[in-house]
Amino acid sequence: MLQLFSVRELLVFPSGENATDVLINGIHFNRTALDFFNYTLYSNGTLSNSSNCYLTFDVYQPSMTTNGTFINGTSCYDPYYGISQRGSTGIGFACLFTATIMFTLINLRKHGRLFLPSEKRFRAIGRRWQWYWMLFVAACGMISDITGIDVDRDYLQSTAIVLQSFFYYLMIPGILATVWEAVRHWGSWQERQIYDLDPFSLPQNDRRGKKQLYLPLVFYLFAWLYFFMTIPRTWTDIEYQRSLQQQNRLAKPAATDNRFKAAGIFAFLAWCTICYSLQQSIHHYKPKNRGAFNSTIGLLRHTPTKFIIAIPLLLISVGYAIASSFVWDISPLKYNVMVGWMYGLGQGPIFLILLVFEVWGYIDQNEDRVLLEQRAERGRSIDTELGLAKKPGWWSKLSGGHHLTMEQRLASMTGEIGGGRATGKNLERTIELGNMPAARPLSAEDNPFGDDASSAESDRRLVLSMTDSDEQSGRAMSERTMSTVASRPQEIRSMLDI
Repeated sequence: MLQLFSVRELLVFPSGENATDVLINGIHFNRTALDFFNYTLYSNGTLSNSSNCYLTFDVYQPSMTTNGTFINGTSCYDPYYGISQRGSTGIGFACLFTATIMFTLINLRKHGRLFLPSEKRFRAIGRRWQWYWMLFVAACGMISDITGIDVDRDYLQSTAIVLQSFFYYLMIPGILATVWEAVRHWGSWQERQIYDLDPFSLPQNDRRGKKQLYLPLVFYLFAWLYFFMTIPRTWTDIEYQRSLQQQNRLAKPAATDNRFKAAGIFAFLAWCTICYSLQQSIHHYKPKNRGAFNSTIGLLRHTPTKFIIAIPLLLISVGYAIASSFVWDISPLKYNVMVGWMYGLGQGPIFLILLVFEVWGYIDQNEDRVLLEQRAERGRSIDTELGLAKKPGWWSKLSGGHHLTMEQRLASMTGEIGGGRATGKNLERTIELGNMPAARPLSAEDNPFGDDASSAESDRRLVLSMTDSDEQSGRAMSERTMSTVASRPQEIRSMLDI
């Protein structure tokens, strides 16, 4: 394969039976038709006019009619070789990335479920972004590795090398976002535990809150700059690796241009932002240590193990992206690059990062469940301080009523607070007290504070009395009538009169 691509020179059409006849691999062609359609014979055994390319060696014996149509032609871009190291390694990594998708969905369901009411400060989407990005990275890795099979099999490089490179470079911002969301959410989780214990201990308008607001913007700025430096471009020049001269003249400058170099720098700045965010979370939410040495030891002690593994792996992948933008021989855009460079420093660390997060996702518990356990533990501690003991399970059975329905329990409670006969007695007592006559005015002799009232002066007071219903109507109803009863007015001269 390498020998065919080492030299690609123009050849003179071999002469046939006459001046207009050309003999190629035992098949006669019309020289006039070949010149009219601008076909050229190359030393690698291909016949091409920049639009169509056909194999013309060994068993490949195409023929052309006078109108330029080829019969029994095999395209130069069809699979010709067997699967080599790049393709076989890609199949293995594609299977691994596919397996991570299943475990990512399991962890997404586990950690994305809500067991507590949603809070505005800590939304559920924040804990799910990590797993969404992991699905994106695994899908890109799977597509990239599958297309790597055709990179080995194609006689001349074409769309396969572009597709593999395209999805590989999509994996870089995806894995950066994965680690970023994991680190950011870990800090948010530490904040949520402190906030659940004391809601007023961490205000949102302080310096810490402002950093939490702007750090995501800074990170995604670098990540999107990497994306726009690498993805929206003309990928056609990467296909031109059909000879060594063509590779050095077109593919190499395209793979090592300034845009790829700038993208690598932006990826490194995004990695630095992740490290700074982790340091700030430990500084604000973990016990502080004085001195540079003690602070470094405390930083390593409080950093979760998954980040101690994932962040250096991410640096390896970013470093390879920077190095490949300067050195063509290790670039994944080169079709015959050494497999160890591309998978050992490129996709290998990315897969290991996904594996680390899958393992820790299986080990860690759902955050809502952890909060519920912490609240229950604090409740037990408070009960212990107050001397309260939790009643055993058999206590409710002794009190009775555990076998009653909800309606029966309500009826029992009503009887305890004054229902039934007791309520009737209270009603009778109220009626008796309500029918008691008002206080009689004292006579002038008995009341030293009263004035003499003339018998002519009188007041008319309203008194309620009941009358029988009309017998002719036949209806059992009562009417309240108003009758006037003359009585002596009562004047209140002092509070003693009441």
